[in-house]
Amino acid sequence: MVKAGDFRNGVTVEVNGKICQVIEFQHVKPGKGAAFVRAKLKDIINGGIKEDTFNPDDKFPKAHIERKEVMYLYEDGDLYNFMDNETYDQYSLDAETVGDSLKFVKENTNVKVCSHNGKVFSIEPEIVVELQVTATEPGFKGNTAQGATKPATLETGAVVQVPLFIEEGEVLKVDTRSGEYLSRA
Repeated sequence: MVKAGDFRNGVTVEVNGKICQVIEFQHVKPGKGAAFVRAKLKDIINGGIKEDTFNPDDKFPKAHIERKEVMYLYEDGDLYNFMDNETYDQYSLDAETVGDSLKFVKENTNVKVCSHNGKVFSIEPEIVVELQVTATEPGFKGNTAQGATKPATLETGAVVQVPLFIEEGEVLKVDTRSGEYLSRA
């Protein structure tokens, strides 16, 4: 059990049947009245964020989130197939569970599967990946004082904005959290 008075950033607790991660917290001691804890909680299953206030003595069960490294194998219709790197067991997850978290992930690449009580709720790819540009328009000389960009399609099918000097066949570093071009590889 975790007391609200012991909240810290990143702590995962179960609040009203939902698994929440503490994003921000503040211990408040007003001039009159009892102290309280104001916290910003993120529901890790659906991504919603809410603010709430708690008595510092309120207790919440600690939620253990398991992150396991697995290999993404291939897509088969609406199912995405993975292999456990330790036991070599294969299993599938549906498109709703995976969402768009694999848009920057190539087949046969390691990702982290996040689960709570055996139920998978998200996939975490590497933060920075290297992907090849498969299609982009040629760049234009001049008119580049403002850092102009153009769309480029990567080998996974994802489209990112890149500088005008990037050409087809180049390998780029991409941030998977924001989908932004970082640099050439």
